[in-house]
Amino acid sequence: MQRREFLQLSAGLVLAPRFGAAQLSAPKPNILFILCDDLGYGDIGAFYQNQRAALSDRSVPFFRSPHIDTLARDGVKLTQHYSAAPVCAPSRASLLTGLTQANANVRDNQFDKALDDTHTLGTVLKQAGYSTAAIGKWGLQGGEWDNPKNKNPKLDRPEAEKAAEYATWVSYPTKRGFDYFFGYVRHQDGHFHYPKEDGREVWQNDREIASTLDKCYTSDLWTAQAKKWITDHTKAQPRQPFFVYLAYDTPHAKLQNPPCPYPAGGGLNGGVQWTGKPNAMLNTAIGEPDSYMHPDYANSTWDNDHNPATPEVPWPDVQKRYANDVRRIDDGVGDLLQLLKDLKIENNTLVVFTSDNGPSIESYLDEAYAPTFFRGYGPFDGIKRDTWEGGMREPTLARWPARIPAGSEDKQASGHWDWLATFAELAGVPVPAAVDGVSLTASLTGHTRHRLSTVYLEYFQPGATPNFKDFSANHRGRKRQQMQNILLNGYMGVRYNITSAHDNFEIYDLAKDPQEANNLGLSPELAKIQQAMKARVLQMRTPNASAPRPYDTVAVPGLFQQPEGVPGLKWSLYQGEWPWMPDFRTLKPVKTGKAKSFDLSIATGAKSYGIAYETYFHARQPGNYTFSLSTDTGAMLFLHDIRAIVEPRKNAAGKFTGTVRLSAGWHPLRLYYRHAGSGKAMLEIACQLDGADYPLADDVLRA
Repeated sequence: MQRREFLQLSAGLVLAPRFGAAQLSAPKPNILFILCDDLGYGDIGAFYQNQRAALSDRSVPFFRSPHIDTLARDGVKLTQHYSAAPVCAPSRASLLTGLTQANANVRDNQFDKALDDTHTLGTVLKQAGYSTAAIGKWGLQGGEWDNPKNKNPKLDRPEAEKAAEYATWVSYPTKRGFDYFFGYVRHQDGHFHYPKEDGREVWQNDREIASTLDKCYTSDLWTAQAKKWITDHTKAQPRQPFFVYLAYDTPHAKLQNPPCPYPAGGGLNGGVQWTGKPNAMLNTAIGEPDSYMHPDYANSTWDNDHNPATPEVPWPDVQKRYANDVRRIDDGVGDLLQLLKDLKIENNTLVVFTSDNGPSIESYLDEAYAPTFFRGYGPFDGIKRDTWEGGMREPTLARWPARIPAGSEDKQASGHWDWLATFAELAGVPVPAAVDGVSLTASLTGHTRHRLSTVYLEYFQPGATPNFKDFSANHRGRKRQQMQNILLNGYMGVRYNITSAHDNFEIYDLAKDPQEANNLGLSPELAKIQQAMKARVLQMRTPNASAPRPYDTVAVPGLFQQPEGVPGLKWSLYQGEWPWMPDFRTLKPVKTGKAKSFDLSIATGAKSYGIAYETYFHARQPGNYTFSLSTDTGAMLFLHDIRAIVEPRKNAAGKFTGTVRLSAGWHPLRLYYRHAGSGKAMLEIACQLDGADYPLADDVLRA
């Protein structure tokens, strides 16, 4: 891991590489994004299981993922790629919206809560001309998300009751940018893998169809639907790119076996197939539910006592089931890859494979599951609900034969929130300024390093890290409560059981200590890093009342030293018309300069344009600073990386306000403005301190 010399943090003002969407010359790729549920970093052959196999030690059990491993062989392996949270709902919400848990509206265990009506993977790619589909587990639909009565309704309830609840799902996939949805809507339904037999609802757009899905194992069901949708779309609209968000609900929770062997072949004429026949919807809807075990695991034994002289014992049934569930996902991935080949679209299809968080300790069976048997957390400590590396570093692979070098490795830190920016660039549309992520295109394609990703997590859970003997002693049994992580200069800062903003971070050098066993948090040589971490986590997040933190009301610290410069601000002028406020740091300006005020005259004669203003704002005293923006088309205001005012996805013109509690001192400020080319350009900005006018005079703004 490359480490950089410590610099004063003012991320909004750092010069970034200019790689605009307009520079993309290759055809827009199809995108297949595969997300697993509770699959650990160590649960994939290419990341860890193959290393266990290579030991040839009968006391070290392992399993295979041969098809998934081909993604590593033919594409890129992202070895430091994080989920946004160590549990399902906030992790998926951040993935879909491109926001870290600093700004996402779904946090902690807010299952079934509505996504804000903001940019999503679906809306951005739909705007770029893609056909979009979400298949599998959703769990972010809204409605009465916190009502226990809605967690497990009767499968045979009246159609009118289903329709009434469907109407309350304000962030159903088709209302968040997806043309088509097939899958589980509720989070809890995803704990079970035979919808009809387990009494769970499956929705296809506006219809609930589980009563027709006899013996349909969900891994097969989602794979078959993805195959059918991709095939139908490619045949009907071969020139229109597609985006499929395929969200498996395995190997999570109830570790059920499939009903039969996976069909041979794969692709158009083999593998799992959607028949469309009620009560026989899949060609694998045969045999008995929860009955088939892959022959690689059916009779597996191991040296449990580390004594070759004694007889080996069978793998525990729950461990066989886990390996079997992962193998079924692997079969599905191989089936889909063959389909892309059969349709002659594999060369320009980007396939991404990852997981939503670390391995769990859930089985829903009499026999508990423990990820210690296969060491699903890999070389790290922590599991699902931990913010140690094992709880949030994900086994992530990407294959795109046209652009990604085969067998490559990307060691640069990144996260799920970066995919929205990445896909926007690949699709030829600007990266929305409202997202936290950065495009990974440059590093994926092997050209250069991408702009540093913001790796930040926060999460609350009242439990504790398991007391696994594999884990470092300083992690075993650790009370979780309020947790927070930030990656800075190659060091991971971790806080558990936070009580105040003054709590020290444990600091780990991940390059030398991936297990996070040696806490450097009190080292004198890292005192500035400690100070910077405490400041940075306040300079990048927006409090959310539904997920309170002990540092929510703390004033945001300013710069450690007064910036150099003169009164005024810097500006950059951009030409273009955009469907949303672009992240101007990714575009090339036509002109730059300095001014004493937020003056639009610099764009005289331009019809459609944008302006990025950068300055330092002086808070003469601590307090609540309320900014207001009035605009004809759209505007956004950042303090540090805090979104003081966010441009709404709809109705972006008008007057908007935002309040940030600031410490006395200097604070980096960015103001973005865009004008659509019709009507009069208008931008007005004002500020108040605790309700009194706070003029933006010469001593307040500094270029």
